[in-house]
Amino acid sequence: MEAARGLAPERLRAAQPPTAAGWLDGLPVLAERLVERFGLTVERLVEPGGRASVTLLVRRADGSRAALKLLAPGEAGQPPPAELEWAALRRWDGLGAVRVLDAAPEEGALLLERLRGETSLRSLPDAKATLEAVSTLRRLWVAPGEGHPFPSVAERTEAALGALRAAAGGEAGPLVERALEVRAELLAAPPDEVLLHGDFRQGAVLASDGERAPWLAVGPEPAVGERAFDLARLVRDRLHDLMASPGAAAIVRRRVAKLAGAVEADPDRVRDWALYRGVASGVRQLSAGRRADGEALLEFASWL
Repeated sequence: MEAARGLAPERLRAAQPPTAAGWLDGLPVLAERLVERFGLTVERLVEPGGRASVTLLVRRADGSRAALKLLAPGEAGQPPPAELEWAALRRWDGLGAVRVLDAAPEEGALLLERLRGETSLRSLPDAKATLEAVSTLRRLWVAPGEGHPFPSVAERTEAALGALRAAAGGEAGPLVERALEVRAELLAAPPDEVLLHGDFRQGAVLASDGERAPWLAVGPEPAVGERAFDLARLVRDRLHDLMASPGAAAIVRRRVAKLAGAVEADPDRVRDWALYRGVASGVRQLSAGRRADGEALLEFASWL
């Protein structure tokens, strides 16, 4: 179990709320317990891993390959991320997304089919990656089901409001105020709602060795809302490449129109959600001390 002992929880510590401290400290022991529970053999740790999770590549007792994902508990008073991800993946049942093989959501553990983690849609030319991304999203947008546990987009975005209001008095004040305005307008009259991935981007779609689909989504932060919310995150994909391109603002506006047209969504709503999500992410990055990333996100939002 050397791989489990080398989980290096300090890599995750800066990204986690204080409530996750105990989880981080106990991560190696937790991994060993779950490996034994599921009857697994550990091959190696996936690096660099996620912002709020670690993944071990494993083999099951029958020799088949799998991935053991361990998720941090999240904010106090909120549904555990592992339970929401488990519920979403079960709802999709392999249609457009990675399949769950086993789970212990009460311990933050999901045993997933193994994909080719080193190969995401970002390995493709951008135009081809966008086509594959939209095709994947179409499969994911299903009815959430009766009695579902997923938060609404309103609930999901509410967590950022305090930080945004605090940032409204700073140099990005007008942009932050606009973001708050468009959120209120968008939530006042939402169209039909579906189950959303919630953090959909090219890097969250991995190559598959299976026969049912060449590309499958991973790492959902599921919510229930309109399709434009998922498209909005995709608008700013490859942001650093985009910022180095001449005419970046015009490229972004064309992306909005292209993505909206591909799924018959309202381009104005895609644009406004892209603006809101860009500002919210930018403010979060700035508050975490990642100034370059924060400023890039705010500049992106200003183009919209």
